[in-house]
Amino acid sequence: MKFILQENKEEFEFKSEKKNFDIRFNRIAFIFFIFFLISIIYCIHLTHLGSRDLNSNISKNYGSFNKIQRANILDRNNHFLAKTVNSIDIGINPTEAIDKKKLLLNLKYIFPDKDFELINSKISKNKFFWFEKKISEENYEKIMMLGDKSIKPHENLTRVYPQKNLFSHIIGQIDDDNQGISGLEKSLDLDLKKSDKSIKLTVDKDIQFLIREELVKFNKIFKTKGSASILMNINNGEVLSIISLPDFDPNQRQNITDVNYINRATKGVYELGSVFKTFTLAAALNEKIIEPNTQFKNLEKSITCGKNKISEYDKKIPSNLTAEEILIRSGNIGSVRIGQAIGIEKYKKFLNDLDLINSIKFDIEEMGEPISFNWGKCKLATTSYGHGITTTILQLTSAYSTIANGGYKVNPTLIKKEKYTRGKRILDENVSTNLVTILRKIVTTKEGTATLANVEGYEVAGKTGTAEKILEGGYSRKKINTFASIFPASNPKYSLVVMLDEPKTNSEYVYDYRDGSGIKYKGTPFNTAGWTSVEVVGQIIEKIGPILATKYTEVN
Repeated sequence: MKFILQENKEEFEFKSEKKNFDIRFNRIAFIFFIFFLISIIYCIHLTHLGSRDLNSNISKNYGSFNKIQRANILDRNNHFLAKTVNSIDIGINPTEAIDKKKLLLNLKYIFPDKDFELINSKISKNKFFWFEKKISEENYEKIMMLGDKSIKPHENLTRVYPQKNLFSHIIGQIDDDNQGISGLEKSLDLDLKKSDKSIKLTVDKDIQFLIREELVKFNKIFKTKGSASILMNINNGEVLSIISLPDFDPNQRQNITDVNYINRATKGVYELGSVFKTFTLAAALNEKIIEPNTQFKNLEKSITCGKNKISEYDKKIPSNLTAEEILIRSGNIGSVRIGQAIGIEKYKKFLNDLDLINSIKFDIEEMGEPISFNWGKCKLATTSYGHGITTTILQLTSAYSTIANGGYKVNPTLIKKEKYTRGKRILDENVSTNLVTILRKIVTTKEGTATLANVEGYEVAGKTGTAEKILEGGYSRKKINTFASIFPASNPKYSLVVMLDEPKTNSEYVYDYRDGSGIKYKGTPFNTAGWTSVEVVGQIIEKIGPILATKYTEVN
């Protein structure tokens, strides 16, 4: 009996020990469970905060972003000129900060280079402010991990211009609300927004680069106020290059108010001088009033019209000249006589047909309008040699294209099209052929004013124009020097116009004649187009000629 009681006691004691162990184990498990549950709740809270800021806020406040788009703009060879990318801006609303001091410390850790005295003052004002524009992906992840609901991400559409200054005047800019404010960004605003299909232009990035380099170089050489150039396909009006200097970088989103940044190629309106003499001769030939070899005898050295005296710029010009010699030598008096033979109505109509003295439509809105005037006998006389009449560089380039392409009106365009419709014919083909032949002689003969543009192999033809700049109430000694060229003369394909705004002579510049003589001439003897703009065109054609010859062999 005693043995049994011991066994029961041992059994009792054993069971008692097991129960104590279970109690201790359950307490530990319970505590672990509580900590685990708290951790889960905390993690869920963090995840909620993060996802709410990252997704919910964007979705709630900026849900329309997916509807915002802007098509890319390409050059004719599919190089990006304007490209849309997504970015995120970070704003802070201090009134929603969990702990402002802690927030500030965390921000300092992520963005050590920022001015936190300024940021602290902004936080103290308890007003929303933008903290970081276009935040990097790495910093975006870091700042969102803070889990502070005062941090407000804003998904943005960002417009990038990979070519920087190269196409600034024609591409233009957008504002922060995705609205086009200049150039094609403005004129094509709706088209760019409603489709994600890229818009292809007629311009060539490589040619644009080479021409701009030459203009920049000669702006320094001749100390110009600015310059402009346009290269156009004379048969379909495609603009392969259009440049105005000074230009700007559209990536910087600058609000440019300096009028010197005007688009001189399309918006600027200028008296361009003797380049208009080509149109005077063209009108007379087209009306069959004269022939290229028609003689003009006993031409005066000066004539008077009203209170104005019209003189020859070069006293050495002979008194007896043919019609074509008048253009080759750029005679003022001879051009007046040709204009008088045409008459006001016919000459006015011809200039209108060429779109020289009326406003025209183009793919960008930055277009100048020629200054209107009242026609009369004296106005006919002065306009015949390019005095007292204005136009834009774009209109001049288009008119020279019409002169050279057989007489078909050209509608300039920056937008690449699959098919082009030929314009109305306003000039007889034989007149066009004769004019190009005469323009070629201006470059090849010693009497011509553009011999510096005689680049071997490219048969450059063209006409110079030197004009005094208009001032309120009169004229200044400041010049506009222009050369309107066509090439190749035997089969015209391109028109290239270069205008220099207020060039100066350069005593150190060395001219290298392209006639094979090896003659070099140091110093600019006269501030005329023949010594400035012509030299620029010659240098440009040497650079772009090989590209045009190899890349663009089509006739259309």
